[in-house]
Amino acid sequence: MTVAVYLPAQDKTQWWVEMLQGLLPGWDIAAIDEIEDPSAVKHAVVWRPRAGDMARFPNLEVIVSIGAGIDHVLADPELPKGVPIIRTVGDDLTQRMREYVALHVLRHHRDMPRQLQAQAEKDWHAIVVPVAPNRVVGVMGLGNLGAAAAKTLAGLGFAARGWSKSGKDIEGVETFAGADGMDAFLSGCEILVNLLPLTDSTKGILNADLFGKLPKGACVINCARGGHLVDGDLIAALESGQIKQATLDVFHQEPLPADNAFWANSAITVTPHVASQIDAATGGRLIAANLKIFAETGTCPDMADAARGY
Repeated sequence: MTVAVYLPAQDKTQWWVEMLQGLLPGWDIAAIDEIEDPSAVKHAVVWRPRAGDMARFPNLEVIVSIGAGIDHVLADPELPKGVPIIRTVGDDLTQRMREYVALHVLRHHRDMPRQLQAQAEKDWHAIVVPVAPNRVVGVMGLGNLGAAAAKTLAGLGFAARGWSKSGKDIEGVETFAGADGMDAFLSGCEILVNLLPLTDSTKGILNADLFGKLPKGACVINCARGGHLVDGDLIAALESGQIKQATLDVFHQEPLPADNAFWANSAITVTPHVASQIDAATGGRLIAANLKIFAETGTCPDMADAARGY
């Protein structure tokens, strides 16, 4: 039973090969470029596979995404049809996202970028902000990560609200659903957190039209996918004052090129795709467990729905 492993960085690929070999004794684990017999490959464990990588394996039974999202797998135009995809999710990843969202919502809520600027200018500038119950914070996307983030914000006392494609019921969170609920969700939302899956219907959703429906001076946090954001629309919204500040963890091109305007924009906080960065040891255990379950049963609890895109 051969498992093919691929990550864009060769050293990381080798690390995952060695770790999974230790977790799956008796299995044959190999880097995708070192596979000698493509017909022997039944499983693939990947992050951002190259176009055509999966099509090399005629007997492929399942693809495992090293992460909660599967958009990087579905982006392959030659992806074999009908091969199931397993997401990698778990309590550690959810906890990391809860921490990231809470951290950056609080940063924007307490206007820490301005406070740090005042420190640099040696300006004793006391910034007064409303208490959390008087601050409306919205989360777009109420899957595992989004629902946990929304509940965390509600627990901090914020007037938390959430939007999703279909209706959800989350204690302490005002929820909205579908196209009909989007404008009401955005209205009055002073800090917006995007945790939507990246699908054809959500690409470019963070655009000028959406920004215009937020109250002037709102803040935006994107910790889902770079494809959700229309970069030029954000820059324009920041320049006009429609958006006050933004925190971006994900980008169209990663690593973010050194000449990208986001780096030098004082209104933007850039983080290197670390919001819910998978802990390799934990991720390895989750993936090994899912592979064992799938090998025995042909399914597992973390199966994705390729038709929906998540």
